[in-house]
Amino acid sequence: MEQVQVVDYRADDAADRFTRSLHETGFGVLVNHPIQQGLVEKIYADWLAFFDGDEKQRYAFSKETQDGWFSTAVSETAKGHTQKDLKEYFHIYPWGRIPPALKADAMAYYEQANALAGELLSWVERHTPAEISRHYSEPLSHMIEDSRLTLLRVLRYPPLNGTEPPDSLRAAAHGDINLLTILPAANEPGLQVQARDGSWLDVPGDFGMLIVNIGDMLQEASRGHYPSTQHRVVNPSGEAATKSRVSLPLFLHPRPDVVLSERYTSHEYLTERLRELGVKT
Repeated sequence: MEQVQVVDYRADDAADRFTRSLHETGFGVLVNHPIQQGLVEKIYADWLAFFDGDEKQRYAFSKETQDGWFSTAVSETAKGHTQKDLKEYFHIYPWGRIPPALKADAMAYYEQANALAGELLSWVERHTPAEISRHYSEPLSHMIEDSRLTLLRVLRYPPLNGTEPPDSLRAAAHGDINLLTILPAANEPGLQVQARDGSWLDVPGDFGMLIVNIGDMLQEASRGHYPSTQHRVVNPSGEAATKSRVSLPLFLHPRPDVVLSERYTSHEYLTERLRELGVKT
């Protein structure tokens, strides 16, 4: 497998190198990007405190709207797996419930990350071969305009205590549902991507890097030109196992009416996958 490329966002050839990495591996990593590292670190610290407290109980997720807090007891089971992931998380939408003390920073990050994700989507569109892009029902960057579904997820992987079910992982191998996911490097390592030969490779994740990956909807719309690669978060050992891991993925979602392919609208695709994950009936 080609290695996931680390690309300087400010370089003249950034769009070309970055989209080539996405095409070859499903992943790309950016440095010198515009998202403020200080804001990310503050969000990590503030939300760790939130997850450690009792206030989260007041924000139990809504099955109808999918916003709010998902406990470890109701967290996702990855498609094809039987064990739940070892994680809890909070779903943030601009229209959804957010703890008041955490709202301003979360919304500032959402806007920064959403703007950058939109720019990266336009890079992807520009570097799609003509024989592929002619099948896009509309420009990729238009698919997210006025979308209410782009999701910011604050994830906490709790410390491990040795009583976890056998074979359970912080996040079992999975593909993302959406168009693009952008993810500041977490406070602890563990993210891996699957190579074409089935082996697992560590994704570069030094603090300050921004990790971007293709989701299933973009794979569908691009007829596989941009692959949605399986990835996972492995369990640490030693001292690292005693620490929480926090991450902050933004899942870029199109409007529900967007036609992805002859087979699916965005709404049809999302509904099918949420049922498979067991978070929607």
